[in-house]
Amino acid sequence: MKKTGFRFSYLFMGLVLVIMYLPILLLVIYSFNESKISSVWGGFSLKWYRDLFRDEDMFEALWNSIVLGVSSSLCAGVLGTLGALGMSKIRCKANSFMEYMATLPIMIPEIILGMVFLAFFSLLGLPFGMTTLILGHTAFCVPYIFMLVKARLVGMDPSLAEAARDLGASEPRVFWDITLPLLLPAIASGMVLSFAMSFDDVIISLFVTGVNVNTLPIRVYTQIKTGVTPEINALCTLMLGATLLLVGISVWLGREKKPAKAEVDY
Repeated sequence: MKKTGFRFSYLFMGLVLVIMYLPILLLVIYSFNESKISSVWGGFSLKWYRDLFRDEDMFEALWNSIVLGVSSSLCAGVLGTLGALGMSKIRCKANSFMEYMATLPIMIPEIILGMVFLAFFSLLGLPFGMTTLILGHTAFCVPYIFMLVKARLVGMDPSLAEAARDLGASEPRVFWDITLPLLLPAIASGMVLSFAMSFDDVIISLFVTGVNVNTLPIRVYTQIKTGVTPEINALCTLMLGATLLLVGISVWLGREKKPAKAEVDY
């Protein structure tokens, strides 16, 4: 019975992996297709990548996405870190509720967030463009950094900060010399993950962008309305590779490093 159960589990997992990753694999393969028709294989070719790199509008959209991702991840890094630090120092019954509210944007569907941002920015009279994109993406990315920094704070040894205070260090000095260096891996990991989420976002960007600002995911979305071309497959392949690279860097930065062995001189 146990062997049958194991076989069924492996079969089920294999089926799930095929359903999830086979379309991605086909997209990557057909990005090297010689034929202009995506569903017909015409031989191996790199011409769609060459055409992609000659597209100036595509590179302008790429630059907008990079500026948006860097700006929103930096703003979210500051807000998420300060929020996690503040929550760690407050002891009240509303802590759990406040933490839940801080991570709520992750659980709200993006289409609802986009509509909320659209109504809010319209109420404020803000011109839609890069500014509204940065504000919307920052609000969307803050919970990722908040959760990572909060988890890092829980695992920190409080005796390190207490020892610094006992030696006469002020609170700002304790933060810059003790707390911040210990939090940097979590902050960097959260910012890289936030950049990846911002770079790939379509739904929120559609609601808060302006007519003169076009991000890369929005350009891809508008182009596939007329059909998926091998050039789009090439672009999606490059975006997939960049996203996987950023997620890998995020995991590497956020991993727990073993402390170096202390050497004591007597």
